[in-house]
Amino acid sequence: MLGTIVNTTTILTGSIIGSRINKGIKEEHQQVMFNAMGLAAFGLGINSVVQNMPNSAYPVLFIISLAVGSLVGELLDIDGRFKRLTDRFSGGNSLAQGLSTGILLFCVGTLSILGPIQSALYGDNTYLFTNATLDFFSATVLASTYGIGMCAAAIVLFCWQGAIYLCAGFLGPFLSQELLTEISVIGGFLIASSGMSILNVKQFKTMNMLPCLLVPPVWFLIKGVIGL
Repeated sequence: MLGTIVNTTTILTGSIIGSRINKGIKEEHQQVMFNAMGLAAFGLGINSVVQNMPNSAYPVLFIISLAVGSLVGELLDIDGRFKRLTDRFSGGNSLAQGLSTGILLFCVGTLSILGPIQSALYGDNTYLFTNATLDFFSATVLASTYGIGMCAAAIVLFCWQGAIYLCAGFLGPFLSQELLTEISVIGGFLIASSGMSILNVKQFKTMNMLPCLLVPPVWFLIKGVIGL
């Protein structure tokens, strides 16, 4: 799990560096950082959608995923539970918003999903080292806006990639390029929604939308069982 450990460490390091920058930013400049982070998240999300949607074999699947997944998340009140948890440690300084954006950026992507599988099956950490480099800069920027609490995203990433690493033998054949494309499209929408929330264009309960990412795997599993 060397690659995952390196990836986790870079997020922790970036968060620590970013939090130090955060302390040196005047209050009147905080909004500038929020705007920059919002624009970056929105742009990255749209880029993921634009890159992957033309390759989607099921053009309607992302709509069904967003609708069904968001409804499930709303019924479970994932966003509310998550905010109440983070507010205990942050004093309500919108850390939940930063963490939801960071978790999506760090965990939802081809590198973060395929990386642990490549590492477990072939000992190849190239994907994870590349992902670690990108995550370092993302964590630094996020922590410069939301503070040291962004370190919590590293724990989520470690558990996420660690689970994939341990289950690589089973997940490897299942994670086709088609499935990763569908997940990337939905992940792009979720990251873009985080960006719009940060910019106060429209407040989305992004954490409630996380179940959307489970709909494509369920669909592909059903499709495989019934032989479509």
